[in-house]
Amino acid sequence: MARSNRNALLAKEKKYCSWGDTVHYLEPPKFFERCSGSYLYDDQGVGYLDLQMWYSAASFGYANERLARVLKAQIDRLPQLACQYLHREKVELAEILAKSVERLFGQQGRIHFNVGGAQAVEDSLKLVRSHTKKNLMFAFWGGYHGRTLGASAITSSYRYRRRFGHFSDKAHFVPFPYCFRCPYGKKKADCGMYCLAQFEKLFETEYNGVWDAKAGEAEYGAFYVEAIQGTGGYVVPPQGYFAGLSRILKKHKILLVDDEIQMGFYRAGKLWAMANFEAVPDIIVFGKALTNGLNPISGIWAKEELINPKVFPPGSTHSTFSSNTLGTAVGLEVMKMGQKKDYEKVVVAKGRAMLERLRALQRSYPNVIGDVDGMGLALRLEICAGDGYTPDRALADKIFEEGMKGNLKGPRGKRMGLVLDIGGYYKNVFTIAPSFEITEKEMDLSVDLLDQILRRVI
Repeated sequence: MARSNRNALLAKEKKYCSWGDTVHYLEPPKFFERCSGSYLYDDQGVGYLDLQMWYSAASFGYANERLARVLKAQIDRLPQLACQYLHREKVELAEILAKSVERLFGQQGRIHFNVGGAQAVEDSLKLVRSHTKKNLMFAFWGGYHGRTLGASAITSSYRYRRRFGHFSDKAHFVPFPYCFRCPYGKKKADCGMYCLAQFEKLFETEYNGVWDAKAGEAEYGAFYVEAIQGTGGYVVPPQGYFAGLSRILKKHKILLVDDEIQMGFYRAGKLWAMANFEAVPDIIVFGKALTNGLNPISGIWAKEELINPKVFPPGSTHSTFSSNTLGTAVGLEVMKMGQKKDYEKVVVAKGRAMLERLRALQRSYPNVIGDVDGMGLALRLEICAGDGYTPDRALADKIFEEGMKGNLKGPRGKRMGLVLDIGGYYKNVFTIAPSFEITEKEMDLSVDLLDQILRRVI
C-alpha cells in the first residue's frame, strides 16, 4: 500500500470510525495486510512476530489451514441457519465440551452458546440470578469480564463504568493473590494464605456486610473468577488458593463462576485453566480460542441443576448469531484437534522453554524486568523503574511502541516488528501468549527482538 493511500485511509478512519474501541492506543494506528502462523504483515511486507495472538484468540496460529478448510466447507454446505433450528455441529460441539468438563471436574452439565465473551458473561449472570435470586456478585481486583453493562459491573476497573451512570449492582471486589505485589504486604513463603483468610473473615459476623448467620444466607449469588488473570496481567495464583476459596463459597452457598475466555482451550496447559488449581466451578464461561478467532462463538457450561430446561427454559436468553453454523463447525474442529494432538503436553513444554528464555532476559535486565512468571503459554513480564519493583508504565509504552515500528533487525538483516500487549494493574506488564505452534527458532527470535528493544529504550 502506498503511503498516500495509507494516509487517505487514516483520514477516513478518523472521520468515519468510532474511536470507542482500542485502535487509538497507538498513534497513528497500524495497518496490517495479511497474517500467517505467528506473524502479522504490514503493507510493506514487514513481518511482525506476534507474542499475544489477538489476546490469545488465535492460539492455533494465524490462517490455520486445517481450520480454514473446515470454514470454507461449511460456507459451501450450510453457511447460515437461524438458531431456532438445529444443525449437527452445534449438538456435537456441545457434547464434546460438556464431556470435557465431566472428564476434568466430574460434573454433568449443559452448554449454551453466544457470540462474544462479554455476551456469554451476560448469559451467566442471568443463570446466576435465576438460580440464586441474587443480583450482587463477588469479583477480584484486577479481574476483567468484558465491557457490556453487566460484565462491566463485575470488572474491577472503574474506567469501564465511569461514563455510563450508576451501577447499583457493582461487584464487591476482593484482592487477588498477586504475590509479586501482595496487597497486604506479605511474602509468599510465610503468608499462610493471608488473603484467603481475610475473605473468610467477611462471613464471621453479619456486621461485615455479606452474611446473615440467622438465615444462613449471603447477599451475594456468585464469585466471578479467572483462574489466571488475563487483562490484570497474567497473574498466576498460588496452589491451594482456589481450593480454599471453593470451600468457603460452597459452605456459604455461593456459586463459583470460572471465566475461561482468555485462559481456556489449553492456554494454561489444561483444556480448562481451573483444572490446574483443584477447584470445581459451577459455571464456566468460554470464548476466544474455541474458533481460533474465525467466526466468533462463545458460551457457558453450567451444572445440570442450574441449566436444565425446567429451570432455564427456551427463550431465557437469546442472540441471533449464538450457535451460528460457521462458528460451531470451526469450534468442533478445534476440539477434534485437541483430541488428536496432546496440546496439554505441547503447551506445557513450550511454556517452560519460553519461560526459561524470558528469565534469562530478566537476568540481563534485573532492575527493569521485575517479575517473570507464567503457566503453560500464559506468561508475564513486568516492567519496573530501575529498582526491580516500582511499576514503570512509561517504559512499557516505549517498549510496545518500539516493537510496532517495524525496524528491528531479524534474521539475515531483515526488517521486523514485534507485537506485544500491555496489561496489569499499573499497565506495566507484557502479557505474553504466543501461538501453540511457535518454534524454538521463533522463541529465540522473540527474546532477541525484546533485547534489541530494551537496549534501544533504556
